[in-house]
Amino acid sequence: MLDLNIKAPSFTLKDSENNEVNLSSFLGKKVILYFYPKDNTSGCTLEALGYKGLFEEFLKENAIIIGISKDSVNSHYNFKCKYDLPFILLSDETLDVLNAYDVYKEKSMYGKKYMGIVRTTYLIDENGIIKYANDKVKAKEDAKKMLDLIKN
Repeated sequence: MLDLNIKAPSFTLKDSENNEVNLSSFLGKKVILYFYPKDNTSGCTLEALGYKGLFEEFLKENAIIIGISKDSVNSHYNFKCKYDLPFILLSDETLDVLNAYDVYKEKSMYGKKYMGIVRTTYLIDENGIIKYANDKVKAKEDAKKMLDLIKN
């Protein structure tokens, strides 16, 4: 996980519509940057639906929501359409941004080790500075926790 009070690593990735999105274009807004393992899995769907349900509240707080995984642009498009997700999903198939944000790590399931995305959420302030980081995210609670954080 990255340290707090440092400049968030810059990036440009493709969204679900195949448009390039650059983090720096959101200066002046708060950015909720959440990294998740895989489209259409139970935990990732719960997390995304949490952000969808509170989306209008985030807008009132001048906050942008961006989800990033290593799924393809097409996978993101299908996931976004299936659940009518109103926020940005970005594809990082090269793992460059996942590594820059220190979320692609060795994991273990049933004794088998593999590389994967550790569910992690960052709050980046209006000046591009990381103000909060959590790598112990509970998918169902993440959106509410982040909304409470930016309201206080």
